[in-house]
Amino acid sequence: MRTLIIALLLSTVCYTLSSAQDTVSLYSGAIPNSRISHSIQPPARLMPGIIYHVANPFLEVYLPDKEKATGTAVIICPGGSYKVLTYQGEGVRTAKEFIKKGIAAFVLKYRLPDDSTMVDKTIGPLQDAQQAIKLLRENAKKWGLDTSRIGVMGFSAGGHLAATLATHFQKAVIENQNNTNLRPDFLILVYPVISMKDGLTHHDSRENLLGKNPSKATIDFYSNELQVTSNTPPAYITHAGDDKLVDVDNSIVFYESLRHSNVSAELLIYPKGGHGFVFGLPVDDWMGPIYKWMQKFNWTK
Repeated sequence: MRTLIIALLLSTVCYTLSSAQDTVSLYSGAIPNSRISHSIQPPARLMPGIIYHVANPFLEVYLPDKEKATGTAVIICPGGSYKVLTYQGEGVRTAKEFIKKGIAAFVLKYRLPDDSTMVDKTIGPLQDAQQAIKLLRENAKKWGLDTSRIGVMGFSAGGHLAATLATHFQKAVIENQNNTNLRPDFLILVYPVISMKDGLTHHDSRENLLGKNPSKATIDFYSNELQVTSNTPPAYITHAGDDKLVDVDNSIVFYESLRHSNVSAELLIYPKGGHGFVFGLPVDDWMGPIYKWMQKFNWTK
């Protein structure tokens, strides 16, 4: 918890006004799986750059200069234990780095699971992630995107959401009459929560998403290391070996599942850095290896 607090404080220090070109609501009509309650009031914000309540999920759009654009796009899922979103430090800051390399970035402000606002809170974040990739593919021409070069990136609990999108895409939990492809083309995970299993999961993330006493079937369903198939997209995973909040074994077991399913995967483990190491490292140190990995697939120049 101490390392999470430090990360949140550092996020505040780096807070700057957003320079997104556009914001796009995920849903044009009623938000699915939503309870209407006028008595629910969002909590006050405790510090800038951290989001504590999401009633209307949206995408914040960052597009590269046209002469640099590669056609590749990344949906970014900030972390925060499924309780808050470390929106500025992990979302906006990362998006601004991607566009320097010609990669379009879309920061996802997804709903935080809550029984008081959702009929089924376990699928709420996944609905928003599926809707995000659906919107990108259906509006690819508008944003200059290649529909075969759209990936997802997640940090911490946002990494769990990104990995869930990458392993649960065959069943739509949103309206998808056009049968739009919901599978990400690639997956980038930074100190991710992967498993919901005892002894491995981050308990706050599991309780916030699945409740206090989830069934074994629910735990297994959202333990993404158990859901990997040969059709899971290629993945880049990075973690710190001394992470005291989210055990590095989350990344290791996911990598092993990918390897045994013959899915291309790369795992970079830093010996030190703790949870939220992106706030302490120069951005080129941790994003540089991501760009090199992406170059192998021609997703970036």
